[in-house]
Amino acid sequence: MSAEQKAAPPGPTELLGLSVRDFQAATASKTPIPGGGSVAGVVGGLAASLGEMVLAFTRGKKAYAEHAAEHEALAVRLARARGMFADLTSDDASAYSLYQEASRCQDDTKQAQMATALAAAINVPREMTALSLSLLEDLKALGQHCNPYLLTDLAAAAVLAEATVKLSDYNVRVNAVSVSDKQQGQELRQVSARDVDRAAKLRQAVEEIVSKHV
Repeated sequence: MSAEQKAAPPGPTELLGLSVRDFQAATASKTPIPGGGSVAGVVGGLAASLGEMVLAFTRGKKAYAEHAAEHEALAVRLARARGMFADLTSDDASAYSLYQEASRCQDDTKQAQMATALAAAINVPREMTALSLSLLEDLKALGQHCNPYLLTDLAAAAVLAEATVKLSDYNVRVNAVSVSDKQQGQELRQVSARDVDRAAKLRQAVEEIVSKHV
């Protein structure tokens, strides 16, 4: 077996088992998977993870006892977001694999298969965007009552969550042009652009909280 054959790209489910170093190497390789969409999922997951870390250093402290119920709810949502981003990372790779399979189809089902693959290629980044916006709202709420020593980590989480929205927007835009209904494609791009603006405002709101202490 040649070295080239040994360096086969990881499949959608295998991505989640890679070490940080191996994921970087896989991304750097001359293969379409993992690409920008999968990277967006990883970035979003890291944003949620940082939020969880901030919360872990806040929960249980006497100074925040009155916010215990809110923190419990945030803990559940942040952990769920981290898991969902992992799933979406794999889903993005699966969507690309679906597109590849559809493009190779030679029978009369090709058009239907391509439409299904295109829908998946748009739905995954849209789901990442929705999850990132929800995460940004939670990060903003956490910033009101959290350990001040972790505020820069909270800001980092917000920046990463916004980056996930922007990366997802690129994936929506590049695929929306292939939607047969041009009005629908234009609407998808417009909605995605509005979400980018909303993400920027939420990130700024988190940074304003942080700037009062840092």
